[in-house]
Amino acid sequence: MTGGPPSPRPRKPGRYADVTGFIDAAGGIPPDSTAEVAAATASFVVRSGRERTSSSEEARFVRLAEHVGLDTLAELWRDADPVSLPGALLCLYLLRQWCYGSSDEVSRLWRAGAPYAPADAVVAGVADTADADALRNVSDAVLRGVYRGDLDVALERAAALFRVLATGREEIADARGVDDSLTLAARNRRAAADLTAAARSWRQGTLH
Repeated sequence: MTGGPPSPRPRKPGRYADVTGFIDAAGGIPPDSTAEVAAATASFVVRSGRERTSSSEEARFVRLAEHVGLDTLAELWRDADPVSLPGALLCLYLLRQWCYGSSDEVSRLWRAGAPYAPADAVVAGVADTADADALRNVSDAVLRGVYRGDLDVALERAAALFRVLATGREEIADARGVDDSLTLAARNRRAAADLTAAARSWRQGTLH
């Protein structure tokens, strides 16, 4: 932080035309401190989301990527350590984007993987219908958990979802001999491992 009092911090993010506006809302960070920018803006988002006073405000935080732009969040947080608050938040918003933008694919992967990962399927908590709406609802519920004070539970739920989807990719790859599916499955499992580690770090008070 530079000298002088911090800028006023709004109770909720509005629409920001660029990254600079979002950083300013978080109190202003030296532009050459990428790690501090990521940590401060992520902390600002979580803190502000937990100060929401209505369900409509909560919904704004769940849809944060739509309000400020997923590209804005990615520019702020993509270089952060995956096992950090900004890294974990970006993963959750990317998961939501995947569930909304490719809901049929996510549903197909879930159906393929859930029978082979029953414990993770229970933790993820997808409705029995396992259709596109069910997956979208889970991605929203995960982010609501972040802003209701259960961040570690939200991270573990998302990790379980990633593991089921990875299993689905592996089952499809075994059936069709598709190598790309195995590569993507490995990425999904890496995301799950990072989220699990982030949940553990949050419980220990070391996630920043």
